Amino acid sequence: MTFARLGAPGSEIPVFRHGDTVYDLRPLTADIDGAFLSADGLARARAAAERGELTPLADAGSRRVGAPIAAPGKIVCIGLNYHDHAAETGAAVPAEPVVFMKDPSTIVGPFDDVLIPRSSTKTDWEVELGVVIGATARYLSSPEEALAHVAGFVLSHDVSEREFQLERGGQWDKGKSCETFNPLGPDLVPAAEVADPQALGLRLWVNGVERQNGTTASQIFSVAHVVWYLSQFMVLRPGDLVNTGTPAGVALGLPDKPYLRAGDVVELEIDGLGRARQTMVQA
Repeated sequence: MTFARLGAPGSEIPVFRHGDTVYDLRPLTADIDGAFLSADGLARARAAAERGELTPLADAGSRRVGAPIAAPGKIVCIGLNYHDHAAETGAAVPAEPVVFMKDPSTIVGPFDDVLIPRSSTKTDWEVELGVVIGATARYLSSPEEALAHVAGFVLSHDVSEREFQLERGGQWDKGKSCETFNPLGPDLVPAAEVADPQALGLRLWVNGVERQNGTTASQIFSVAHVVWYLSQFMVLRPGDLVNTGTPAGVALGLPDKPYLRAGDVVELEIDGLGRARQTMVQA
């Protein structure tokens, strides 16, 4: 059971995938957004399908795959959250999560093109586990409470421009918020369908060459810890996206620094969350 949004940008149809059938969710909701998630929409959709109240979307296979959630209120990201990634960049293991924000309008579909920014020479890749918030989280008392506030998980690509991020004033957001810099999906997988978010393999290839192959077991701060921690500083609302960091293998950490160029193809996947593919195009 997974959820997706199909169709042209700005006109996506919310759908529910169950086995080989794709059901149209428009009788239940206009979109897969915070309002739908906070109203227990994932469970309601499954129940409606089981009762025969949803009809299959006949042309689902011919439609563009959009991001599986509508534009969130915010994207919160965790940097340096894998032991091997911190080591490859020469950074000390952080004592607390490194937090930065990303412009929500960077979200695009999992097979959409990614724009290399004008004047960019250091556009980099980062496969990440994305966490979609399903219930308002504020001042959670412990990490043990956190996963109850998670709607589900997504494959997220936190594209980064390293010069903008690290050499242009020391402020990360502008190296993370360039147009199209967060391909997302293909599917939103409900939290109940993921047995252990700390046991997921992540992999990424550039032009067919494997660059990243890691596991969320190597995260410095677990998903539960991250959600709890963030709730001490900000309110996490239904539909918000949390990107939880990337394992080793980014261009920044490789000896030859093979940053992305127009025409490069990036493929990425996470166990149980699907696979995505993007072509780099010059802005």
